[in-house]
Amino acid sequence: MKDWKNPELRRELLFYGLMASTFGAVGLLVSPWAGLLGFCAGLAGGGLHWLFLHRRYRELAELSQSLDRVLHNQAPVLEDSGEGELAILRSEIRKMTLRLRESIDRLGQDKQALSQSLADISHQLRTPLTSMNLSLSLLAQAREEEQRLRLCRELKRSLERMDWLVETLLKLSRLDAGVVLFEPEPISAGALTELAVRALRIPMELREQRFEQDTGDAVLMADPAWTAEALGNLLKNCVEHCPVGGTVTVTARQTPIFTELSVTDTGPGIPQEDLPHLFERFYRGKNAEENSVGIGLALARQIVSAQNGTLQAANRPEGGARFTMRFYAGTV
Repeated sequence: MKDWKNPELRRELLFYGLMASTFGAVGLLVSPWAGLLGFCAGLAGGGLHWLFLHRRYRELAELSQSLDRVLHNQAPVLEDSGEGELAILRSEIRKMTLRLRESIDRLGQDKQALSQSLADISHQLRTPLTSMNLSLSLLAQAREEEQRLRLCRELKRSLERMDWLVETLLKLSRLDAGVVLFEPEPISAGALTELAVRALRIPMELREQRFEQDTGDAVLMADPAWTAEALGNLLKNCVEHCPVGGTVTVTARQTPIFTELSVTDTGPGIPQEDLPHLFERFYRGKNAEENSVGIGLALARQIVSAQNGTLQAANRPEGGARFTMRFYAGTV
Protein backbone atom coordinates (compact mmCIF):
# COMPACT_ATOMS: atom_id res chain seq x y z
CA MET A 1 0.00 0.00 0.00
CA LYS A 2 2.82 2.35 0.80
CA ASP A 3 4.34 1.81 -2.66
CA TRP A 4 0.99 2.50 -4.29
CA LYS A 5 1.12 6.03 -2.82
CA ASN A 6 4.18 6.74 -4.95
CA PRO A 7 2.85 8.36 -8.18
CA GLU A 8 5.84 7.25 -10.24
CA LEU A 9 5.38 3.61 -9.23
CA ARG A 10 1.66 3.86 -10.02
CA ARG A 11 2.46 5.17 -13.49
CA GLU A 12 4.97 2.35 -14.04
CA LEU A 13 2.44 -0.29 -12.97
CA LEU A 14 -0.25 1.13 -15.23
CA PHE A 15 2.18 1.31 -18.14
CA TYR A 16 3.26 -2.33 -17.81
CA GLY A 17 -0.34 -3.40 -17.30
CA LEU A 18 -1.27 -1.76 -20.60
CA MET A 19 1.82 -3.25 -22.26
CA ALA A 20 0.90 -6.78 -21.06
CA SER A 21 -2.65 -6.29 -22.32
CA THR A 22 -1.35 -5.11 -25.67
CA PHE A 23 0.95 -8.13 -26.01
CA GLY A 24 -1.95 -10.39 -25.12
CA ALA A 25 -4.27 -8.75 -27.65
CA VAL A 26 -1.69 -9.01 -30.43
CA GLY A 27 -1.04 -12.65 -29.53
CA LEU A 28 -4.75 -13.47 -29.74
CA LEU A 29 -4.63 -12.55 -33.39
CA VAL A 30 -2.35 -15.53 -33.90
CA SER A 31 -3.75 -18.02 -31.41
CA PRO A 32 -5.15 -18.11 -27.85
CA TRP A 33 -1.90 -19.64 -26.57
CA ALA A 34 0.15 -16.87 -28.18
CA GLY A 35 -2.12 -14.27 -26.60
CA LEU A 36 -1.70 -15.87 -23.17
CA LEU A 37 2.06 -16.14 -23.65
CA GLY A 38 2.34 -12.48 -24.70
CA PHE A 39 0.22 -11.36 -21.74
CA CYS A 40 2.35 -13.38 -19.29
CA ALA A 41 5.57 -12.11 -20.85
CA GLY A 42 4.34 -8.51 -20.43
CA LEU A 43 3.40 -9.16 -16.80
CA ALA A 44 6.79 -10.82 -16.08
CA GLY A 45 8.74 -7.93 -17.61
CA GLY A 46 6.63 -5.40 -15.78
CA GLY A 47 7.02 -7.29 -12.51
CA LEU A 48 10.80 -7.49 -12.79
CA HIS A 49 11.02 -3.81 -13.63
CA TRP A 50 8.71 -2.97 -10.74
CA LEU A 51 10.91 -4.97 -8.32
CA PHE A 52 13.97 -3.05 -9.55
CA LEU A 53 12.20 0.30 -9.07
CA HIS A 54 10.88 -0.80 -5.69
CA ARG A 55 14.42 -1.55 -4.49
CA ARG A 56 15.74 1.71 -5.92
CA TYR A 57 13.03 3.77 -4.20
CA ARG A 58 13.62 1.91 -0.95
CA GLU A 59 17.30 2.87 -1.05
CA LEU A 60 16.36 6.46 -1.81
CA ALA A 61 14.00 6.43 1.16
CA GLU A 62 16.83 5.15 3.37
CA LEU A 63 19.06 7.98 2.14
CA SER A 64 16.27 10.43 2.92
CA GLN A 65 15.96 9.03 6.44
CA SER A 66 19.73 9.30 6.89
CA LEU A 67 19.63 12.97 5.88
CA ASP A 68 16.77 13.51 8.30
CA ARG A 69 18.88 11.99 11.10
CA VAL A 70 21.72 14.33 10.20
CA LEU A 71 19.37 17.32 10.39
CA HIS A 72 18.32 16.18 13.87
CA ASN A 73 21.96 15.76 14.96
CA GLN A 74 21.81 11.96 15.04
CA ALA A 75 24.24 9.44 13.63
CA PRO A 76 23.12 8.41 10.11
CA VAL A 77 22.94 4.79 9.00
CA LEU A 78 24.79 4.60 5.69
CA GLU A 79 25.49 1.05 4.53
CA ASP A 80 27.58 0.30 1.50
CA SER A 81 25.33 -0.23 -1.53
CA GLY A 82 28.00 -1.58 -3.88
CA GLU A 83 28.56 0.18 -7.17
CA GLY A 84 26.46 2.51 -9.23
CA GLU A 85 24.98 5.96 -8.99
CA LEU A 86 23.35 5.36 -5.59
CA ALA A 87 26.65 4.13 -4.19
CA ILE A 88 28.31 7.36 -5.35
CA LEU A 89 25.47 9.40 -3.84
CA ARG A 90 25.70 7.47 -0.57
CA SER A 91 29.46 8.04 -0.45
CA GLU A 92 29.02 11.78 -1.01
CA ILE A 93 26.40 11.95 1.73
CA ARG A 94 28.79 10.15 4.07
CA LYS A 95 31.52 12.67 3.29
CA MET A 96 29.11 15.56 3.78
CA THR A 97 28.04 14.11 7.12
CA LEU A 98 31.62 13.84 8.32
CA ARG A 99 32.33 17.42 7.26
CA LEU A 100 29.19 18.64 9.00
CA ARG A 101 30.13 16.82 12.20
CA GLU A 102 33.63 18.27 12.07
CA SER A 103 32.13 21.74 11.62
CA ILE A 104 29.76 21.17 14.54
CA ASP A 105 32.66 20.03 16.72
CA ARG A 106 34.71 23.09 15.75
CA LEU A 107 31.78 25.39 16.45
CA GLY A 108 31.36 23.78 19.85
CA GLN A 109 35.03 24.25 20.63
CA ASP A 110 34.92 27.86 19.43
CA LYS A 111 31.85 28.50 21.57
CA GLN A 112 33.54 27.01 24.60
CA ALA A 113 36.72 29.02 23.93
CA LEU A 114 34.68 32.21 23.51
CA SER A 115 32.85 31.56 26.75
CA GLN A 116 36.14 30.95 28.56
CA SER A 117 37.68 34.06 27.01
CA LEU A 118 34.74 36.21 28.09
CA ALA A 119 35.04 34.83 31.61
CA ASP A 120 38.78 35.58 31.63
CA ILE A 121 38.24 39.10 30.28
CA SER A 122 35.56 39.73 32.90
CA HIS A 123 37.90 38.55 35.63
CA GLN A 124 40.80 40.65 34.35
CA LEU A 125 38.64 43.79 34.14
CA ARG A 126 37.04 43.18 37.52
CA THR A 127 40.38 43.42 39.36
CA PRO A 128 41.30 46.99 38.31
CA LEU A 129 37.65 48.07 38.62
CA THR A 130 37.54 46.85 42.20
CA SER A 131 40.81 48.62 42.93
CA MET A 132 39.51 51.83 41.37
CA ASN A 133 36.27 51.73 43.37
CA LEU A 134 38.22 51.22 46.57
CA SER A 135 40.66 54.02 45.73
CA LEU A 136 37.78 56.40 44.93
CA SER A 137 36.13 55.62 48.26
CA LEU A 138 39.38 56.27 50.13
CA LEU A 139 40.05 59.38 48.05
CA ALA A 140 36.72 60.86 49.08
CA GLN A 141 37.67 60.40 52.73
CA ALA A 142 41.34 61.37 52.45
CA ARG A 143 42.38 64.58 54.15
CA GLU A 144 46.15 64.52 53.72
CA GLU A 145 47.62 65.67 50.42
CA GLU A 146 50.20 62.86 50.33
CA GLN A 147 47.49 60.23 50.71
CA ARG A 148 45.45 61.82 47.91
CA LEU A 149 48.45 61.82 45.59
CA ARG A 150 49.13 58.16 46.35
CA LEU A 151 45.53 57.21 45.66
CA CYS A 152 45.55 59.22 42.43
CA ARG A 153 48.66 57.36 41.28
CA GLU A 154 46.94 54.07 42.07
CA LEU A 155 43.91 55.14 40.05
CA LYS A 156 46.17 56.10 37.15
CA ARG A 157 47.88 52.68 37.20
CA SER A 158 44.52 50.89 37.21
CA LEU A 159 43.28 52.97 34.29
CA GLU A 160 46.48 52.32 32.34
CA ARG A 161 46.13 48.60 32.96
CA MET A 162 42.52 48.60 31.74
CA ASP A 163 43.46 50.67 28.70
CA TRP A 164 46.27 48.26 27.80
CA LEU A 165 44.02 45.24 28.31
CA VAL A 166 41.21 46.60 26.14
CA GLU A 167 43.59 47.76 23.42
CA THR A 168 45.37 44.39 23.33
CA LEU A 169 42.10 42.48 23.19
CA LEU A 170 40.95 44.66 20.29
CA LYS A 171 44.17 43.89 18.44
CA LEU A 172 43.69 40.17 19.03
CA SER A 173 40.10 40.32 17.80
CA ARG A 174 41.20 42.16 14.64
CA LEU A 175 43.82 39.51 13.97
CA ASP A 176 41.27 36.74 14.56
CA ALA A 177 38.83 38.38 12.16
CA GLY A 178 41.52 38.68 9.49
CA VAL A 179 40.93 42.41 8.97
CA VAL A 180 44.51 43.46 9.74
CA LEU A 181 46.36 44.51 6.60
CA PHE A 182 50.08 44.02 7.15
CA GLU A 183 52.35 46.28 5.14
CA PRO A 184 55.76 44.58 5.10
CA GLU A 185 58.80 46.62 4.21
CA PRO A 186 62.54 46.23 4.70
CA ILE A 187 63.53 47.40 8.17
CA SER A 188 66.78 46.94 10.01
CA ALA A 189 66.72 44.84 13.16
CA GLY A 190 68.35 47.72 15.03
CA ALA A 191 65.63 50.22 14.07
CA LEU A 192 62.93 47.72 14.94
CA THR A 193 64.49 47.09 18.34
CA GLU A 194 64.63 50.82 19.09
CA LEU A 195 60.94 51.12 18.28
CA ALA A 196 60.11 48.22 20.58
CA VAL A 197 62.28 49.19 23.58
CA ARG A 198 61.34 52.88 23.61
CA ALA A 199 58.41 52.47 26.03
CA LEU A 200 60.44 50.22 28.36
CA ARG A 201 63.42 52.52 28.97
CA ILE A 202 61.99 54.04 32.15
CA PRO A 203 60.85 50.72 33.73
CA MET A 204 64.31 49.30 33.05
CA GLU A 205 65.97 52.30 34.69
CA LEU A 206 63.75 51.94 37.75
CA ARG A 207 64.81 48.31 38.01
CA GLU A 208 68.45 49.22 37.34
CA GLN A 209 68.49 46.80 34.44
CA ARG A 210 70.85 46.98 31.49
CA PHE A 211 69.76 46.72 27.90
CA GLU A 212 72.20 45.37 25.34
CA GLN A 213 71.73 45.18 21.60
CA ASP A 214 73.74 43.33 18.97
CA THR A 215 71.72 43.33 15.78
CA GLY A 216 74.46 44.13 13.28
CA ASP A 217 73.30 44.77 9.73
CA ALA A 218 70.41 42.29 9.82
CA VAL A 219 67.35 43.36 7.85
CA LEU A 220 63.93 41.74 7.86
CA MET A 221 60.81 42.14 5.75
CA ALA A 222 57.95 42.89 8.13
CA ASP A 223 55.34 45.44 9.13
CA PRO A 224 57.28 47.84 11.39
CA ALA A 225 54.44 48.86 13.72
CA TRP A 226 52.96 45.42 14.31
CA THR A 227 56.33 43.70 14.56
CA ALA A 228 57.54 46.31 17.06
CA GLU A 229 54.40 45.51 19.07
CA ALA A 230 55.31 41.81 19.12
CA LEU A 231 58.95 42.45 20.00
CA GLY A 232 57.90 44.95 22.67
CA ASN A 233 55.72 42.32 24.35
CA LEU A 234 58.68 39.92 24.44
CA LEU A 235 60.90 42.61 25.93
CA LYS A 236 58.20 43.52 28.47
CA ASN A 237 58.02 39.90 29.60
CA CYS A 238 61.79 39.75 30.03
CA VAL A 239 61.87 43.05 31.95
CA GLU A 240 59.17 41.84 34.34
CA HIS A 241 60.96 38.57 35.10
CA CYS A 242 64.50 39.87 35.13
CA PRO A 243 65.83 40.73 38.63
CA VAL A 244 67.06 44.15 39.72
CA GLY A 245 70.41 44.81 38.09
CA GLY A 246 69.84 42.14 35.45
CA THR A 247 70.37 42.34 31.70
CA VAL A 248 68.00 42.09 28.75
CA THR A 249 69.62 41.49 25.37
CA VAL A 250 68.44 41.56 21.76
CA THR A 251 70.57 39.90 19.09
CA ALA A 252 69.95 39.33 15.39
CA ARG A 253 71.38 37.22 12.62
CA GLN A 254 70.51 36.92 8.97
CA THR A 255 70.76 33.92 6.64
CA PRO A 256 69.64 33.41 3.05
CA ILE A 257 66.55 31.63 4.43
CA PHE A 258 65.46 33.75 7.42
CA THR A 259 66.21 36.67 9.71
CA GLU A 260 66.29 35.79 13.39
CA LEU A 261 65.77 38.03 16.43
CA SER A 262 66.56 36.66 19.89
CA VAL A 263 65.47 38.26 23.17
CA THR A 264 67.18 36.94 26.30
CA ASP A 265 67.31 37.87 29.98
CA THR A 266 69.29 36.90 33.05
CA GLY A 267 66.24 35.97 35.10
CA PRO A 268 65.25 32.61 36.59
CA GLY A 269 64.04 31.24 33.27
CA ILE A 270 60.72 29.65 32.36
CA PRO A 271 59.41 26.67 34.38
CA GLN A 272 59.28 23.54 32.26
CA GLU A 273 55.56 23.04 32.91
CA ASP A 274 54.86 26.53 31.52
CA LEU A 275 56.76 26.17 28.24
CA PRO A 276 54.03 24.26 26.29
CA HIS A 277 51.37 26.82 27.32
CA LEU A 278 53.34 30.05 27.31
CA PHE A 279 51.70 31.49 24.18
CA GLU A 280 48.13 30.49 25.09
CA ARG A 281 45.72 33.32 25.77
CA PHE A 282 45.15 34.21 29.41
CA TYR A 283 47.68 31.65 30.55
CA ARG A 284 49.52 32.82 33.63
CA GLY A 285 52.69 30.96 34.38
CA LYS A 286 54.05 29.81 37.69
CA ASN A 287 56.20 32.92 38.13
CA ALA A 288 53.69 35.39 36.67
CA GLU A 289 53.37 38.76 38.37
CA GLU A 290 50.20 39.64 40.22
CA ASN A 291 49.04 42.09 37.53
CA SER A 292 49.89 39.74 34.66
CA VAL A 293 47.03 39.12 32.22
CA GLY A 294 48.51 36.48 29.93
CA ILE A 295 47.76 37.89 26.48
CA GLY A 296 50.95 39.76 25.57
CA LEU A 297 52.83 36.68 24.41
CA ALA A 298 49.74 35.31 22.66
CA LEU A 299 49.47 38.56 20.70
CA ALA A 300 53.18 38.44 19.84
CA ARG A 301 52.96 34.94 18.38
CA GLN A 302 49.84 35.76 16.37
CA ILE A 303 51.51 38.84 14.87
CA VAL A 304 54.63 36.91 13.95
CA SER A 305 52.71 33.92 12.54
CA ALA A 306 50.57 36.20 10.38
CA GLN A 307 53.77 37.45 8.71
CA ASN A 308 55.20 34.09 7.70
CA GLY A 309 57.25 33.86 10.87
CA THR A 310 57.72 31.65 13.92
CA LEU A 311 58.09 32.45 17.60
CA GLN A 312 59.49 30.03 20.15
CA ALA A 313 60.45 30.16 23.82
CA ALA A 314 63.16 28.22 25.64
CA ASN A 315 65.62 28.46 28.51
CA ARG A 316 69.27 29.32 28.03
CA PRO A 317 71.82 26.76 29.29
CA GLU A 318 73.47 29.47 31.37
CA GLY A 319 70.14 30.57 32.85
CA GLY A 320 67.37 32.93 31.84
CA ALA A 321 64.71 32.88 29.14
CA ARG A 322 65.17 33.07 25.39
CA PHE A 323 62.54 34.11 22.84
CA THR A 324 63.38 33.51 19.19
CA MET A 325 61.57 35.16 16.28
CA ARG A 326 62.24 34.10 12.72
CA PHE A 327 60.97 35.82 9.60
CA TYR A 328 61.42 33.66 6.51
CA ALA A 329 62.21 34.88 3.04
CA GLY A 330 59.74 32.36 1.51
CA THR A 331 56.67 30.42 2.54
CA VAL A 332 57.23 27.98 5.38
